[in-house]
Amino acid sequence: MATIESATEKGLQARIVDALVHRIGKDAQAALPHDWLAATIYALRDDIIERWMISSKAAHAAGAKRVYYLSLEFLIGRLLRDALSNLGVSEEVRAALAEHGVDLDEIEEIEPDAALGNGGLGRLAACFMESLATLDIPAYGYGIRYVNGMFRQRIDDGWQVELPENWLAHGNPWEFERRESAYRIGFGGEVIGDIDGRIEWRPAEQVIATAVDTPIVGWRGKRVNTLRLWNAFPVDPIRLDAFNAGDHAGALAEQVRAESLVRVLYPADSTAAGQELRLRQEYFFSAASIQDILRRHMQYHGDIRTLPDKVAIQLNDTHPAVSVAELMRLLMDDHGLELPDAWTITRKTFGYTNHTLLPEALESWPLPLFERMLPRHMQIIYAINAMVLREARLSKKLDESAISAISLIDEGGERRVRMANLAFAGAHSVNGVAALHTELMKQTVFADFHRLYPERINNKTNGVTPRRWLLECNPGLTDLIREAIGDRFMDDAEELVDLAAFATDGAFAERVGAIKRANKEALANHLRVHMGIRLDPAAMFDVQIKRIHEYKRQLLNLIETVALYDQIRSHPERDWMPRVKIFGGKAAPSYHNAKLIIKLANDIARRVNSDPSVGGLLKVVFVPNYNVSLAEKIIPAADLSEQISTAGMEASGTGNMKFALNGALTIGTLDGANIEIKDRVGDDNIVIFGLTADEVAEKRANGYNPREVIEGSRELQQAVSAIASGVFSPDDPGRYADLIGGLYDHDWFMVAADFESYSHAQRAVDQRWSDPSQWQASAIRNIANVGWFSSDRTIAEYAKDIWGVL
Repeated sequence: MATIESATEKGLQARIVDALVHRIGKDAQAALPHDWLAATIYALRDDIIERWMISSKAAHAAGAKRVYYLSLEFLIGRLLRDALSNLGVSEEVRAALAEHGVDLDEIEEIEPDAALGNGGLGRLAACFMESLATLDIPAYGYGIRYVNGMFRQRIDDGWQVELPENWLAHGNPWEFERRESAYRIGFGGEVIGDIDGRIEWRPAEQVIATAVDTPIVGWRGKRVNTLRLWNAFPVDPIRLDAFNAGDHAGALAEQVRAESLVRVLYPADSTAAGQELRLRQEYFFSAASIQDILRRHMQYHGDIRTLPDKVAIQLNDTHPAVSVAELMRLLMDDHGLELPDAWTITRKTFGYTNHTLLPEALESWPLPLFERMLPRHMQIIYAINAMVLREARLSKKLDESAISAISLIDEGGERRVRMANLAFAGAHSVNGVAALHTELMKQTVFADFHRLYPERINNKTNGVTPRRWLLECNPGLTDLIREAIGDRFMDDAEELVDLAAFATDGAFAERVGAIKRANKEALANHLRVHMGIRLDPAAMFDVQIKRIHEYKRQLLNLIETVALYDQIRSHPERDWMPRVKIFGGKAAPSYHNAKLIIKLANDIARRVNSDPSVGGLLKVVFVPNYNVSLAEKIIPAADLSEQISTAGMEASGTGNMKFALNGALTIGTLDGANIEIKDRVGDDNIVIFGLTADEVAEKRANGYNPREVIEGSRELQQAVSAIASGVFSPDDPGRYADLIGGLYDHDWFMVAADFESYSHAQRAVDQRWSDPSQWQASAIRNIANVGWFSSDRTIAEYAKDIWGVL
């Protein structure tokens, strides 16, 4: 094999030009930037394919146990820079392209972000896939090949507008269609039994799931694993009888119905049709994945009873939970196992990762909908439920109310199928994603399950891949670290701890500051070009970029911004520290308050940024269409990382880790992984405020009067009054009346309760910022002490404790 390590600049240049000519059909003189991008990917891909095949053959030859990671999202971002970096040929390719006057950075910028996810859940899955390959663990990721993703966000007059994300409009050179890996997926119909007890499900409708594979390259190209995404096709693409009868649209109805399964991530489920589509999507990708896993297992091992010895399936949240029932169906109906044997195999095979304590995010489906769509699975879920409830009763650990709580069927009000309970019951391991989150799982949503199965819940604190989130997105800082402590951290992020010795080195701190300044200038230039706003890189870049949700409390940040604006105007004589408040994130299309928060951010920005009385001391920016590529620009430029969720509501967070790894200080609550970050970096190098999870729970249980809190705080009352009265929305003075009114009447997310503590913490941040040497020392200690939050460490823990593959 002509390995890429031995590829010379001239060799790479020749291969890129060859791909340009023979795959793109252009010569070097006629080629445009997108042609050079595709040609570079094709040339690189040839080496990746060889490594991919070697990885697969080695796993087969060794009879290795495989990990299968099922996730409805994989937010993989752009892949070219990732592949170049992990293969160690970035500079060689840069030089090869430069011979033709092509800038590698420019063509990397035009690669579209893969629209396969939305937030932290999908980005975590992407980090995990890269770490699985890096640790040389044979693995497949399974998901859906979304044509339009969630949506492309445009901001019109401050409002979020959702547009289709056409990332596949010009094809995707990274993917490979696998026509041989195609499965029929059924919906509806009836279940037939014969006198011998054999069961047959006869679906009323079927679609075909076809695999599309993307290679995932590990660090230094050690292993290439597979991300397998499913496309949907109708069994009959067109009804010719209907077409010839003049019903042209009706003739294509089955094609449209099949394609709807892979069009959009998280279709709105506020309607019955939306709920049905969500359930169809989840079953479609779960069923295709489980069928594919069993086909591969039988092909290489031949005995279905050895499945847990050769297969570990991890459910990334509840979206693929129906896989438990699907595996049971295949084991019983296709492979002839009895219910108890199938159940034993199923539980030994599955692990389940929970990502939320929010009740609305613990999926459940109306029982009539579920039974209509998946009648055989409904029978199996009833059978599983009977086993679980009998076991609970015999254990004598649970009373009647607790037994009702663990039931897979919610009998209160509208009967619903509880997918989190199905996942918990059907897995041998259930893990949280931060120490606090895991303990709260035991105390709240899974308290009764925990009493029944006390050994099942465990913690696996999330991590991020340091390749993308340091080496690739912050090359200046990476080079400085290499100069200071050598290259060991590139293979083991925990070796960054050696950098702590440089925290008080003034010359080193100055160089860290200069790199941060360069990153801020690059971001400022990007925002000037794309948004027409001018930012001062000397100001503190205070950043909150994440999904817009009330529990993440962008509203708290915005109210404090208004209070700060008022204070700057009222007391111009004080030594205010210049700040740029940067927001970014998408709101679910049907989430009214989240979309209103985006509008508020833009209304505040319009007022503050045009007010000469603040003298450039405060700027507010909402960056549209936040995605992985924007994060790669924003995070290295951030000085302050806002991780301010209501305590007890953020499972972990991974943005907090990425910011700290790039030298931003965290301002946050004792929530999710913030607690563990605090323990790693030290109390003096993080800014903590607000109620703890226990205090939040106590306030909710014992009564809390937010009106009294608001009226007792002059700054808070003035800020919320200004927002509610229309100061920032003169075109519609009542726009935010209900949003602010909710704080007075309910304040479930403790915005008012935490305001004073948050405001004082922000002034403490100002004080720190006024001392650059102190700030840089804290930044360096953050970088040095967060290597533990590498996804390599997380995956190693999964591999050892849950999957049994290390």
